[in-house]
Amino acid sequence: MPPATTDTTRERIIDAAEECFGRFGVAKTTVEDIAAAAGLSRATVYRSVTGGRDELILAVVLRDLGRFLDGLSERLRHEKAVPDAIVEGTMDAVAFVRDQPTVAQFLVPEAAGHMQAVVARAAEHVLNLCCDYVRPYFDLAQRERRLRPDIEVEGTVEFLFRIITSLIVMDRDRPADDTRRFLRTYVVPVIVGP
Repeated sequence: MPPATTDTTRERIIDAAEECFGRFGVAKTTVEDIAAAAGLSRATVYRSVTGGRDELILAVVLRDLGRFLDGLSERLRHEKAVPDAIVEGTMDAVAFVRDQPTVAQFLVPEAAGHMQAVVARAAEHVLNLCCDYVRPYFDLAQRERRLRPDIEVEGTVEFLFRIITSLIVMDRDRPADDTRRFLRTYVVPVIVGP
């Protein structure tokens, strides 16, 4: 029996979901909206994406995040100074989320009530994906003794993930240079040491 859908169909559905999330908002987008935008039947969407709308939200977020992390890991390969990598990587991550409507809408109060369970499930996937991408940089930095010897790489990535999240959620509207100064003063010493 041939597969019910192809990878191409799934990508088409994810593209349509991303378009709808950007147009209607994540909380207000229905599977019917996504099916119409993809030019497919609702049944085809449900066969392709068995987890329904929640799976589509996660798929869009992970795809967008993967694209960002590809660029970030390339940058880290060329960055020798750990403090600069921490500061600029954090700044890039905050800017990325703020510029991505689908990702940013996870943080909008109107969406939170409708999507709290989705966000909770997605957070673990997002953290694992981030770890996979940046772990090699921090592993190398620790082997070269450019990180505090008493911290774990996994904990370092999680700490930065939490810092990035708080900077996004609690936007203090401070100038970028002030945010960089904040990161150098309070975040970098926790990872690199005094």
